[in-house]
Amino acid sequence: MKIHSVVTILLLTLVSSIFAQSTSDGSATSRIDAREARQEQRIEHGMASGTLTSQETARLNAGQARVDNAQTRASADGTVNTRERAQLSKMQNKQNRHIARQKHDRQRS
Repeated sequence: MKIHSVVTILLLTLVSSIFAQSTSDGSATSRIDAREARQEQRIEHGMASGTLTSQETARLNAGQARVDNAQTRASADGTVNTRERAQLSKMQNKQNRHIARQKHDRQRS
């Protein structure tokens, strides 16, 4: 009876750790997707409000496409590992700075 209980506990622990690991990978890519969507929304808002010129918008959209391509390559094997996630975060941070800089540079379309 004791052995059966110990085996059951070990199996439950193993299953829960596997589930937690797979959930964390999925939530990481969903956070990346959500951040990318917010950045694209900021670009669209800047274009609509006139704070971004058409050239700035084109450059920022090209930057977003680079981030999207990197994310596609990173998730091509079915999972995004820690190094890939860090690289995507770094790319999104850079893109975030570019968006902020272009939206507040006092150029109007």
